[in-house]
Amino acid sequence: MLKVKVYNQEGADVSEIELNEAVFGIEANNQAIYDMVRLQRASLRQGTHKVKNRTEVRGGGKKPWRQKGTGRARQGSTRSPQWVGGGVVFGPNTNRNYSFKINRKVARLALKSALSTKVADEEFMAINTVSFETPKTKEMVKVLANLNCGKKTLFVFDEICPTVARCAKNIPGVKLLDAKRVNVYDVLNSDKLIMTEAAIKAVEEVLV
Repeated sequence: MLKVKVYNQEGADVSEIELNEAVFGIEANNQAIYDMVRLQRASLRQGTHKVKNRTEVRGGGKKPWRQKGTGRARQGSTRSPQWVGGGVVFGPNTNRNYSFKINRKVARLALKSALSTKVADEEFMAINTVSFETPKTKEMVKVLANLNCGKKTLFVFDEICPTVARCAKNIPGVKLLDAKRVNVYDVLNSDKLIMTEAAIKAVEEVLV
């Protein structure tokens, strides 16, 4: 049985919750994690980089010297690729799509592996709830101090409260996700993963 303590936003231990070992207690599959992170990073690439080929570079309309009699190699344009300021051969073109797909089973295995890694490394924390009466950044700062959070903290909620989102949006390194959007890259990119009890149940329902 895999049990962890549940804290409140003041940092006090209030109860315990039993985690599903099929989600939070498996042996991490590093290959699945690698494939999923690579997929997410590739999907973030815009693919809008572009270089000019010899037809697009300005100038070069006049033949630099006559064809024969100079002793030099024949040249038709100063914008040929071998010239400084010339066009680029086989350079990147606009709207290249870097995204690719992996099997759904591999994606699920990668997420379970990432969550299990956080639990095994003691970088996982369960919290009963987070709520504020007024949207003030200092309120979230207090919560982070109470929970001894690092530079990068990921909060996962069943549903994100707008007030909590406003409290956290100006704090560097703090990210909020709902349970439907929890992903491998954000989990691994955090120093501490904090999930509400409702979010834990929601993730387990999907991944079991």
